[in-house]
Amino acid sequence: MGENEEKEKIKKIAKLRVLLEKRVEAMETELDGLKSLLGLIDTTLVKQSFKRAEIAKQVQPPPKKVAPQPSVKQQKKGISLKTVTGDLLAKLYTEKDMIQITLAEDKNFDIKTPPFTSFFVDRVLAKMQEKDKEEASKGKLGSEKTVSYSIKQDGNIIKEIIIRNLRPERSRELKSAIRWTLEKMYERMNQKN
Repeated sequence: MGENEEKEKIKKIAKLRVLLEKRVEAMETELDGLKSLLGLIDTTLVKQSFKRAEIAKQVQPPPKKVAPQPSVKQQKKGISLKTVTGDLLAKLYTEKDMIQITLAEDKNFDIKTPPFTSFFVDRVLAKMQEKDKEEASKGKLGSEKTVSYSIKQDGNIIKEIIIRNLRPERSRELKSAIRWTLEKMYERMNQKN
């Protein structure tokens, strides 16, 4: 009887260890993401300081002849999000307060692959939405201006993410968050193959 109890105890401890390992992995993933975002913010601050210094040095006024402004339809700017090895992850288009992320068709990003839901949806998009709703309830923000998002899928495969009512100050954070998320997903997908 004592031996059976001991075996059961060991089984429970083993299960607990697996749960703890998963929790540690999830926390490490989140920590990596936060560190990446922090690094990007630091880089941006340095670049902005450098730009200001360069602008101050300019003495000559800009030439009067300027290139014709693109029409409203052409103002949608496309940015390629790539891995360090140059693999295309997604195309990112911005237009006013909207961002459209079209995922690379050859990658087949599964919505269940971490850290898409656990980090990008729950900790980035949902947190922005939560903060906006809180501000709207206090009358600091119009309810129609709260951030909203939609994820277009084909089965489990993510095709497109559209984020609306995105404030300019959040744009950089969102871009770095989606880049980091897709890189991590791509790494995991390659490990499985």
